[in-house]
Amino acid sequence: MDLPLGYRYAAAYAGIRQAEKDDLGLIVSGLPAAAAAVFTQNRVQAAPVKLCRRHLAASRGAVGAIVVNAGNANCATRTGNAAALACCRSAARLLRLPVAQVLPASTGVIGVELDSKLIVNALPRLVAGLREDAFGSVARAIMTTDLVPKEAFAEVKLRRGTVRIAGMTKGSGMIQPRMATTLGFILTDAQIPAAMLRRMLRRAVESSYNRLSVDGDTSTNDTLLLLANGASGVRPDAKEMAAVEERITAVAEDLARSIARDGEGARKLITILISGASTDDAAARLARSIANSPLVKTAVAGSDPNWGRILSAAGNAGVAFDPRKADIDMQGVPVCRGGLAARFSEAELKRKLDAAECEIRFTLRGKGKGQARFWTCDFTEGYIRINASYRT
Repeated sequence: MDLPLGYRYAAAYAGIRQAEKDDLGLIVSGLPAAAAAVFTQNRVQAAPVKLCRRHLAASRGAVGAIVVNAGNANCATRTGNAAALACCRSAARLLRLPVAQVLPASTGVIGVELDSKLIVNALPRLVAGLREDAFGSVARAIMTTDLVPKEAFAEVKLRRGTVRIAGMTKGSGMIQPRMATTLGFILTDAQIPAAMLRRMLRRAVESSYNRLSVDGDTSTNDTLLLLANGASGVRPDAKEMAAVEERITAVAEDLARSIARDGEGARKLITILISGASTDDAAARLARSIANSPLVKTAVAGSDPNWGRILSAAGNAGVAFDPRKADIDMQGVPVCRGGLAARFSEAELKRKLDAAECEIRFTLRGKGKGQARFWTCDFTEGYIRINASYRT
């Protein structure tokens, strides 16, 4: 799959991490890109999130570069605002951009001062090393507890030519975005106005990052950016915009699913399907409650077909429904019908639950049309081990 035209990338080790591996990334658009963004809903917000908002407002959605670091969240610190701004100013000088066209993003430990000099000193090296084929280098540089880089790609053939879409994300723990993800960058070379990008991103997020949870925690740094630089020379017409949005949404869904698959300590990806709820929002709330239940997640980890935990979690979602109309299937096997136990072979279902992917289907009989798809992962001892020693 070809990368979108007009973007260059670079990554380097700036000394932010304790381990010597790339911790700084730079994404540059040769043409100022139209941009849209969504951010964390946490009341505690990192300095780069606040500055990113201000820069997008000041530039009216025009973006020339993204500076992103891992290893330090630049959150809840005394010098956070000054550090984020210093990094943007340095990149702007080197790239000859207005400072408002440079967006910052950070991920890592909260409450530790970020030495902006580490980034400022490394930026000349990054600018000199910018390459069109280094997309994967940045995807690796933004990893924290992630085991694998997370990338997704798509193309759309339109009447005037082909446009390309590429996305990268990171995230493995502290994941319950509710409007964004830890960090995510989706780039396209289509020509799309910022106002339309905002509508596209808002809808794409609803079926992707807003349908994802690893542990029920929302990060202080969640930032998801969508850029369109028009370098393909192709502006989709009104009828074609839907096809472009569909592929952008597919990329966002692939990225969200990859986060759940790589959840901290996880061995299994869990897909939760809800149908028959009164509204889509009610279905999403049911799905989120099931996804965030430690009892459900540990049952899946142990391949235990304990459907009672699923029913209980749904009943705790704050959504009105009649348990006598609730059906539950695990791995395609009916385990509950009408809120009561269905007959099934426990040994056979346990073997099916040993697979790397688990599907839980929760259906409410009746006239409700609300539905939702949600991704999460199992809960293992690995999650506790990783997070008990995250800072040390």
